[in-house]
Parts: sequence; C-alpha cells; structure tokens
Amino acid sequence: MKRIGVLTSGGDAPGMNCAIRAVVRKAIFFGLDVTGIQRGYSGLINGELREMNLSSVADIIHRGGTILRTARSETFRTPEGRAKAAEHLREMGVEGLVIIGGDGSFRGARLLSNEHGIKFIGVPGTIDNDIPCTDYCIGFDTAVNNVVDAINKIRDTATSHERTYVVEVMGRNSGFIALEAGLAGGAESILIPEMKTNLDDVIEKLYRGLQRGKLHSIIVVAEGAGSGIDVGNVIKEKTGLDTRVTILGHIQRGGTPTSFDRVIASRMGAMAVDLLIEGKDRKMVGVVSGELKDFDIDYALSREKTIDKSVYELAGILAI
Repeated sequence: MKRIGVLTSGGDAPGMNCAIRAVVRKAIFFGLDVTGIQRGYSGLINGELREMNLSSVADIIHRGGTILRTARSETFRTPEGRAKAAEHLREMGVEGLVIIGGDGSFRGARLLSNEHGIKFIGVPGTIDNDIPCTDYCIGFDTAVNNVVDAINKIRDTATSHERTYVVEVMGRNSGFIALEAGLAGGAESILIPEMKTNLDDVIEKLYRGLQRGKLHSIIVVAEGAGSGIDVGNVIKEKTGLDTRVTILGHIQRGGTPTSFDRVIASRMGAMAVDLLIEGKDRKMVGVVSGELKDFDIDYALSREKTIDKSVYELAGILAI
C-alpha cells in the first residue's frame, strides 16, 4: 500500500482533528502518502481531494471541529454517486480509506466497499456515543464536559431565583450524554429514551426536594426522550413552580477537545493506519476497557449499544 485517504463524515465531534493528525503522521512515518478528502462523501464525489503532509496537521490537536470539514450527501446514497466517488479515489491512487464518523458514515463506507472494492477502516467519531463495540466515541467526553459546565452555570441562577430548570441535551436517539452529564452534574431527574419515565415520578421527586428545603432543581432531558419545552410546561402546569427551559443545542459539539478525547482519537487514528498496513479491511477501531481492539464492520453494525442500567439507577439513588 502506497497511498491512503482520510475523511470525516456526519456530525463534527471534538477530537476529529486529533484523529486526522494521527492518521497523517503515522502514515507518513511508515512511508505512505496521504490524501485528505474535504467535506466527507460530498467532497469525495466532487473531487475535493488534496495531498497532506506533516505541516497540514500542525497546530490542530487542540482545535474542535474538523479541518477536513464535513457534510451530508444525498448523492452518495445513489449507486451513481458512489461510482463517481470510487472513480476519484482510483484517479488519486488511494488504496485504503480511514473513515472518521458515525453509524451512517460506516454504512456508506460499507456500500462503497461492496460495490467497488474500496478498502476502509472506521474510526468512531460522534458525541452521541451510540456506536457499538467501543466504550467511547471521539467527542463524547468533550460534549459531556460541555454539558456539565453549562449545568454548573445554570445551577447558580437556579439557586439564586429558587427555580426549576429543564436542560435539554443532544444525543439523537441515545441517552448517553444526558445520563453521564446528569450524574456528573447532580441532576434531580434524568430523562433518556432507553428508560421509560413517568413525569409524575419526576414531579413527586421535586416535591420531596422542596420538603427538604431545596431551593432549586435541575432536570436533564435527552432530545430522544422528548422535548424539554414540553417537559417544562407540564412541570409548571402541575406544580406552579417557577420553571425555565434551556436547550443547549450545538454548543455541546464545539470547543477544545478534552485530554481524554485527544488521547483516544490519536490512538484510534494511529491504529487505523496500522490495520491498513497489515492488509486488514472493513474493520472498526474501538476502545474496550481501555484497550484498543478492531471489529468487523458487519459485526459492529449489527449490534446495538445499550445504556448501563446500573449507572441510571445510581443517578436516581444519589438524587433522592
């Protein structure tokens, strides 16, 4: 193998730049040429490919987002679009791809492999942390810390005004961000799509807190569990408490990656290069109990990542 390509796809995640940096520098260390593909599969179809060198990834380890940019591509969903993408890779002499992204990105890579024999290794990068076969995805730790920081600031106002705050967080259809940030932030209740929640139980917990003399309450709602605005309205209507709603939105996805995200992104990116050099294909890199492992992409995409119910139960116990 003489040349590999690297692209980021789907939603951006803090730490993607660390993975890009690791891919480029590890590949060059072993004498490989590296092509950077801008704007994900959309850029691949449009021929937005450029040579990368050591200087291309200088001074990016601390930057959020992705220097390669990212974009959605409806055209790539078509056989014609994928054929054009494969043609551009062949023209550049790219023999293997490192795909940094989430579930949709990996499924797209698998189609490209099935139809055109393009070798690839997947590196999980999504703040949702919903990719199976890895304990952590790139960007998750940073997103959780962003949410905890926001909760800390909201709590100051909640205490001062004796209010109840509902904080809606991202995660698509998963509750990983809400659960971890809610536990770390001391939320009174955490609503996630994986666990059935009765708002009457949430309200009862609020009343118990008031009886103990609590001046405020924080309720964290994962976007996949429902609307924070709807939850806030129900609480206000049923209790009469001064209730406010904060939707954190994309602020969770930005900012400097944590040291944890920088380290796992660097390790995953470097391992992806190792796997391609070893001749491996259609693999996903994961970190399990602190150890890097590779999994067949078909196996990974057939699995479902589940919430640790004991962590959810602990959060409920500690918030009594």
